[in-house]
Amino acid sequence: MKKIEAVVRHHKLDEIKEALVTKGFGGMTATEVQGFGRQKGQTETYRGAEYSIDFVPKIKIEIVCTDEQCQEIVDTIIQKAQSGQIGDGKIFISELSDAIRIRTAESGSSAL
Repeated sequence: MKKIEAVVRHHKLDEIKEALVTKGFGGMTATEVQGFGRQKGQTETYRGAEYSIDFVPKIKIEIVCTDEQCQEIVDTIIQKAQSGQIGDGKIFISELSDAIRIRTAESGSSAL
């Protein structure tokens, strides 16, 4: 099993979710997060005054899937989140040792 964590722009969440659901992937967690990458935040202008935003707001999507589903999910996220601009986000993939469904105590891929 794999855990996919994708940090993307807010306005891309619905597109990503709809594309994954259309392809038959169900289940994800989305969390509002803040951070910065290479751009070290951003500069905004409000009423003529320039100010710096150290942490840029993003959405973190977490998906647990089988090894076989992983690449198609990653490809779908890239396709829907990519604009070619700085700040498109990152995807992290981790190996997951187990998952347990609390209601039934099923474990492994049957718990997904």
